Amino acid sequence: MVLGPHSEGLPQWLDLEPEILSQISCRPGGQRCLSGGGELLLVVHEVPEPKVPERAARFFIRREEGEWDDGEGHGLEALGRLLDRYQETIDRYEASIDELDTAAEVFAMIRHAGPIARTLRNLTVALRSAVDLAREDRQLIELRDRASDILRAAEILYHDAKLTLDFWQAESAEEHQEAAERLNVIAYRLNLLAGFFLPLVAMGGLLGMNVNIPDVFRNLFWGILAMGMLAGVGLLIFAGWNLNKKS
Repeated sequence: MVLGPHSEGLPQWLDLEPEILSQISCRPGGQRCLSGGGELLLVVHEVPEPKVPERAARFFIRREEGEWDDGEGHGLEALGRLLDRYQETIDRYEASIDELDTAAEVFAMIRHAGPIARTLRNLTVALRSAVDLAREDRQLIELRDRASDILRAAEILYHDAKLTLDFWQAESAEEHQEAAERLNVIAYRLNLLAGFFLPLVAMGGLLGMNVNIPDVFRNLFWGILAMGMLAGVGLLIFAGWNLNKKS
């Protein structure tokens, strides 16, 4: 078994059957399971790093005799440790989701939880394909079921983080609405006061001009004040009647 010329860039320890070589290029590509010549090649990805689009690939090959090789002599135990890293990342986020203080922190979690869930989904599909080709491999079956459980936890984490952000947005919108309503009440009261004093201000401005005022108005201060207040009350009643009519 010899690597072909198109396999440059793959790990040097891989020695693949020609049937598998014809299905793979020099790039690892997506997570999948390839078979040929009695062997299985399982390509999976490491836990995604935040804000890093590239994925680090891990290779596991099942030889004809049924033994798994990961290039380091650990076999499927290395795949189990990979699932441990996924689980630890999810557990760390789940423990901290209630302690987040800002929307930016929740958004950062969502940006990372999304790729984790997608990667786990594809990893689970690859493991299911591998189990279909090696149904007698109990260790592989256990890893497939475990990956499904971790995938469910990752999806729950992603949806919980999104719900948290949506709740904060709704709560913030309610607070802004309440503040706007309080400002409207204050503005309405100020307008009432302005309307009440408008006739007095107008009459005071008119009578306070440096013009000759007839003697008949000079001794009618209290009467003019009462007239202005009555006019203000009339304006308030008229404004309130129009407001109730429109509502």
